Amino acid sequence: MVPDEEKRTRVTVLVPAYNEQETIRQSIQGVIDADFGEAQCEIIVVDDCSTDRTAEIAESMHAPGLNVIRMAKNGGKGRAIRIGLEAATGSVVVIHDADLEYDAKDLPNVVRPVLAGDSVAAFGTRFAGHSRPAGMKLQNLIANRTLAAAANILFGGNLTDEATCYKAIRTDVLRSMNLRSERFEFCPEVTAKLLRAGHKIVEVPVWYKARTVAEGKKIHWYDGLEAIWTLIKFRFVK
Repeated sequence: MVPDEEKRTRVTVLVPAYNEQETIRQSIQGVIDADFGEAQCEIIVVDDCSTDRTAEIAESMHAPGLNVIRMAKNGGKGRAIRIGLEAATGSVVVIHDADLEYDAKDLPNVVRPVLAGDSVAAFGTRFAGHSRPAGMKLQNLIANRTLAAAANILFGGNLTDEATCYKAIRTDVLRSMNLRSERFEFCPEVTAKLLRAGHKIVEVPVWYKARTVAEGKKIHWYDGLEAIWTLIKFRFVK
């Protein structure tokens, strides 16, 4: 068991990863280098049964607070996050992708409102001061705007970026959600359950540069449809 005082000041960074051998080292190093102030940082990499050297590279880093979990079979981002959540010991969990689309130096700013007790959740918005983030295709921009609008209409929210990876949530609240997501529908499920429960979500500006399919981007157009359906579903289903 982790002493309460130690647990109160620990942040768990969950890194779901699948076939990211080209970026995983730099991604983890970015988290290691991020300045969380007095809070300790625990990094849990969940390798989603990669067929490349992702897990091997992550394990070779031997950084303090770094834990690598290998999944026995590929299950999707949502399942990887749920497995990582079981092992988390921090009072706050934040999601960080292994693909370098986000900059880990923004993580401390995203978790700060939650650590300070200002909210139970904080999202990193890619649209603060940017009508269209670097590299984001028009269809992805439309999908992101649509998802934010849908969340706001369905739950009375005021979000600019529902689909952001950078979601920092108090661990006990996240564990109480009975998460079911297997893949990319993790984001709308969490957003829906937070807003439906009446929790305030603080948004914090973050840097973002989209990568291409050729560079390894895995999300597809049909994931946007599934996200919309997930928001609608959890408007009515607990």
